[in-house]
Amino acid sequence: MIIWVLELTASSYFLSYGAENLSKSFGTRFVGRTILSVATTLPEIAIVIYAVAGGFYSTAIGSAIGSNLLMMTLGLSIMLLIATTRLSRQPVKKVDVTPFKLDKYLLIISAIVCLILFIDGFDFIDGIIFSTLFGIYIYFAYREMRKERIDLKIRLVVEQDNRTHHEGNKKSTKAIIAFVIGTAGIFIGAKPFIHALEGVSLDFGISVAILAIIISPIAGEMPEKISMMILARKGAAGTSIAVANVLGSKILNNSLLLAVAIFGAMMYHGFTTEIPVTNILWYQMIIVTVITIVALIPLLRNKLDMRSGILLLSLYIIGITIQFFLPQ
Repeated sequence: MIIWVLELTASSYFLSYGAENLSKSFGTRFVGRTILSVATTLPEIAIVIYAVAGGFYSTAIGSAIGSNLLMMTLGLSIMLLIATTRLSRQPVKKVDVTPFKLDKYLLIISAIVCLILFIDGFDFIDGIIFSTLFGIYIYFAYREMRKERIDLKIRLVVEQDNRTHHEGNKKSTKAIIAFVIGTAGIFIGAKPFIHALEGVSLDFGISVAILAIIISPIAGEMPEKISMMILARKGAAGTSIAVANVLGSKILNNSLLLAVAIFGAMMYHGFTTEIPVTNILWYQMIIVTVITIVALIPLLRNKLDMRSGILLLSLYIIGITIQFFLPQ
């Protein structure tokens, strides 16, 4: 399994590089929310598709909610500890998250909706609801992007000359190539990774749902973690994109990713296929929902600092520890 984790990690790096450079023509919030979030969610989408294709529903759902636990706690914590210390090229004392009002409230709503809908498992109707949530988020993100892009265009007209335009075209070509390589690598490595995960589960007698919520997100979230660390070192502007990326991708997990799991199960196993609720997945859904809401409390105060990073790190440790006390 280590080989496939490394393969997914390398592919994620190419994907992250390509996504970041292709998105420079758009505003920072839209970039983080949509282009970069969708790109960095591709590994999770691939993992979920291969999992439901093989009937491994616990792996699919566990991977989706596990990535929320990982990035809303450990991911944000690492980003803050980099951005607020000398690990950053331009350290900041606090990260202003005031512009992300839409993301914060929609993440709370989507997390609660997921918990309620999972009471009796996921079916076709739930897939429609998740797709609608994703569409609403993209619509509002696009509206905000249009306003932000006006300012960006003005700045580019002032700063850009023919030479930089030529260099920009070369970078765009490199970014497209890197994006394609990364995407191909992700889909090649996802299937054997799922089978390796199932094998480890049998060898050690640990529920595959537990492994999915802990190990699968490490590989699935690799592009997001890489891009977050790179962006956090660039100062306030980069940190802003990183925050938008985390919040955007977690909303995607609570909408698009679960819709993919539901419709994927229907495509491979029949229209009436439902993803059943199990005790261990239900416990995990409750835990992750509670931790997500608690992790959002510092963001609702509109300022994140080093203490917020330590709090989020503690939440991740608590969340992972609880997993091993759940019934196997």
